[in-house]
Amino acid sequence: MIRVLIAEDQGMVRGALSTLLALEDDIDVVAQVGRGDEVMSAARRAQPDVALLDIEMPGLDGIAAAAALHDALPQCTILMLTAFGRPGYLRRAMDAGASGFIVKDGPAEELAAAIRRAVAGERVIDPVLAVAALTAGPNPLTERERDVLGAAVDGSTIATIAARLFLSEGTVRNYLSSAIQKTGARNRIEAVRQAQSNGWL
Repeated sequence: MIRVLIAEDQGMVRGALSTLLALEDDIDVVAQVGRGDEVMSAARRAQPDVALLDIEMPGLDGIAAAAALHDALPQCTILMLTAFGRPGYLRRAMDAGASGFIVKDGPAEELAAAIRRAVAGERVIDPVLAVAALTAGPNPLTERERDVLGAAVDGSTIATIAARLFLSEGTVRNYLSSAIQKTGARNRIEAVRQAQSNGWL
C-alpha cells in the first residue's frame, strides 16, 4: 500500500481528494492536515510514502513545508498540488525537493497515476506548466530582492520594510529599484504583481 499524507487548506477539497484516493486498492490516506505548519508533525506520526502538498496554505506555504519535509524525511516522495500553474512555483518546488507538480484542474483519474509514477521514481510534472517554466526562464530576483518585494506586498512604507528586515532605508530602495528593473515594472506595486504572477515570491 502507498501511504499518503494530504495537506490542503480547503476542507472540501481535502475531503474530495481523500475520498478519491480511497477508491484505489493500493493507496491509503494516512494523514490529512489543513495547514502547512502541521505537515511535519503529521508526517512524523504517519510516516507517509507520499506527501501531497497544496502550495498556498496558512502557517507555512507548501514549498517551505516541502523543503522541511525533504530534509527530515528524505524517503517521503513529495508532490505539489496547486490551482496556480505559475512557472516560478515549479522551479521553487523542485529546488525544495518535490518530485512532481500537479495542477488542480487536471483530470481526477490522473492523480492516483501520478502518485504511483512518483513512488516509482519518475518526475511527474503537468506538461503545460513544464513548457511555461522552460519558456519563462529562471527567477531573475535574488533572495534579498524577493525578501524586500515580499515585505512590500501589503503596501508597507520603505521605513517599515527596512525595520522589518533589519536593513537601512537606502538598501531597501536599492533592492526595490533592482527588482522593479528586473521585472520590467513601472513601480513596486507592479513589480510585486509581476513577481507573484510568475511564482517568484
